[in-house]
Amino acid sequence: MRLSHRAVTLRLQEPFTISRATDEEVEEIFVEVELDGIVGYGEASPQEVYGESVESAATFLDVAEELLGDDPFGLEAIERRLAEKPGEMAAKAAIDSALHDLCGKLANQPVWRLLGLDRGGPPTSWTIWLGDPDDMARRAERVGDRFRRLKLKLGARDGADVERVRAVRGVTGLPLQVDVNEYWEPDEALENVRALAQLGVEYVEQPLPAGHPEGPRLKKESPLPIYVDEDVHTLQDVREAAERAHGINIKLAKSGGIREAVRMAHAARALGLGVMFGCMVESSLGIAAACQVASLCDHVDLDGNLLLADDPWEGVEFVDGVQLPSEQPGLGVREAVSRTS
Repeated sequence: MRLSHRAVTLRLQEPFTISRATDEEVEEIFVEVELDGIVGYGEASPQEVYGESVESAATFLDVAEELLGDDPFGLEAIERRLAEKPGEMAAKAAIDSALHDLCGKLANQPVWRLLGLDRGGPPTSWTIWLGDPDDMARRAERVGDRFRRLKLKLGARDGADVERVRAVRGVTGLPLQVDVNEYWEPDEALENVRALAQLGVEYVEQPLPAGHPEGPRLKKESPLPIYVDEDVHTLQDVREAAERAHGINIKLAKSGGIREAVRMAHAARALGLGVMFGCMVESSLGIAAACQVASLCDHVDLDGNLLLADDPWEGVEFVDGVQLPSEQPGLGVREAVSRTS
């Protein structure tokens, strides 16, 4: 098999703010794995917070071809060989997605069917990025009935996070979840989750910094379910996450690919945890890969492609708030006409 890759810049429709950063564009890598003229595609979304970059991912991808072998269906063996090189989970996820896409095309079946999963899944949340309370309420009000749930980014450290949620609740009856991205302290978190429980928030994502020793106490005392994101990357993190959370947020760019994501979902179920599938800001190529396993989840946050000003890929269907994978072979995506014309 032959592997190639190219870096791309994706521009967002508007600046996207969370507790630790504001982005107007993101850097991604598109990966191709080719066998006998058939090409599988994948997308890498390296994250600086996890010590990865487009440059480090590209360096890994430059030497990854020799680890693939000649059998795209030998996923277990390929995964073992890739794991011998540490880190670069986003690049590994792109290779994994490209291999699944290739296998689906060779078998003439969509990936979700090859995995024995359902095509459908929970409705995706739409992210309301961090701003002042009135601004977040205005943006939430503009959503209308296009989405069936909202995810509010919090963690401004200005004491106004509950007011942000209250302002949004004043303009919409949609189910709400909040994501703090590690920016509350324990006492603040407990006070806030108690207040948010009165505003109909369904759960709180990553309220404390990853690994914080007060995580288990917050889980025990919180009136709302706690989900963790930055705390859990791969299968080996799931058991410890059960001590500090009621659920986990799986992302391909953290886990290294579809196979590990499926393992994590089943492990979480065995431990009585809820399962959420999330994404980075990425194109429909990355979202298509995540959609293949969405049916395993309780909650889905797969709106990354919908945040872009110009998505260079197409093939994911957005139907009644649900991001549906294609029924075409593989991931079912293709480069958009605006890019290839």
